[in-house]
Amino acid sequence: MHPFVVPITAPEATDAGRFGPKAANLARLGQAGLPIPAGFCVDAGAYRAQIRALGLEADARGVFSTEDSPQARRHALAMKLGLLDKPITPAVLEPLLAAWNELKDRTWALTVVRSSALVEDRFGSSFAGQFESFLGLESEADFITAVRSCWGAMWATRALRYMATHDIDPADTAMAILIQPLVSARASGGGLSQAPGATAGGGMILSATWGLGSAIAQGEVTPDRYELDRDGRLVSVAAGRKDHQVGCIHHGGETARLVPRSMVAEPCLGDAQAAVLGALLRQVEDLMDMPVEIEWAMDDAGFKLLQARPLHTEPATVPDAIWMNRPRLNGHAAGIGWVTGRACVINCECELARVAPGDVLVTRVAGPALSHLLTRVSGVVTERGGSTSHMASLARERGIPMVLGVLDATQRIPDGSTVAVDGVAGVVRWMN
Repeated sequence: MHPFVVPITAPEATDAGRFGPKAANLARLGQAGLPIPAGFCVDAGAYRAQIRALGLEADARGVFSTEDSPQARRHALAMKLGLLDKPITPAVLEPLLAAWNELKDRTWALTVVRSSALVEDRFGSSFAGQFESFLGLESEADFITAVRSCWGAMWATRALRYMATHDIDPADTAMAILIQPLVSARASGGGLSQAPGATAGGGMILSATWGLGSAIAQGEVTPDRYELDRDGRLVSVAAGRKDHQVGCIHHGGETARLVPRSMVAEPCLGDAQAAVLGALLRQVEDLMDMPVEIEWAMDDAGFKLLQARPLHTEPATVPDAIWMNRPRLNGHAAGIGWVTGRACVINCECELARVAPGDVLVTRVAGPALSHLLTRVSGVVTERGGSTSHMASLARERGIPMVLGVLDATQRIPDGSTVAVDGVAGVVRWMN
């Protein structure tokens, strides 16, 4: 293979400095015998070569090196437009197309292109949902567009905001890429190897929904929640509210469709399947030697691990007695923190200007596009979503208490009331 592109099975694919922690972690899992999709890792050097070929080095350096905001925005726009619109240099394009065509010929599957930045999936900077993934690619033109878009995502406004809060200069890092076959998922989800509030020897949490996992990642559904002990035995199952699923049809790409009424509250996994997945989660934790968060998909052949990154949760907080007899709602705990604040109930993005510093945001769906609000609010409550959504990951790393999947929260929690959010126990209380 070309130096820019290596199979995910190659020993060098575990080099996070070349291929990013996302790709490197996945390569480690595969080389340890755990089930992952096949595919190729594209070196971050390909991204750097493209920037050099386009003469964009000065624009890259200018985004964070100038205090002139309009000029910084012009530099960022030049980066995005150059990476999205200009031809890929042949030195990079040829090995990319060779790997993509080989994967298509070998698997007869639609393909996936995923960002694997050198700065993501690290402890304290997961970048969950800040970059791009493209599913169900069939044509060469779509594949090339996906690659360009993954590179350009480094310079998107939300990614730049995130990097600024972590003192990361985008000019000092780079974007690697994963190319894989699409898993024709019957069900997908995530997993936490340490349940919120549990000790190191405590239980684990799995989440699941029908179809592809983007509905969970974006917080669009409330997934099934499975609690297991450390030996992988199922402790409890809470069926979710999975009213739509994301699938991939041959000529239509990624698409959402309604779930049959009979399946909305039907658990996606049987007891035995949950136990198998729990055992895989423990193996990932043992391999990485730390608590982990995973993403997975299940097709007709069984489970595939799609991602693994470090997990940070905190011990439970004992609430003050004043809160114990107040109205309460339960949901899925993100896994960190306890806070009180003024409830700001938001039913539409046009109302976001009402959110004041220190407020508790109460809303229906909080996708990663709203991650910039985490610098302003003291807590978050959502009607949809689960513990393994991208927003939950971002809340954990920023220390923001968050409870997801709280049924009718925007209708039952009075706007302006004082709210207590227990992000470890998954409980919301309020008083007028």
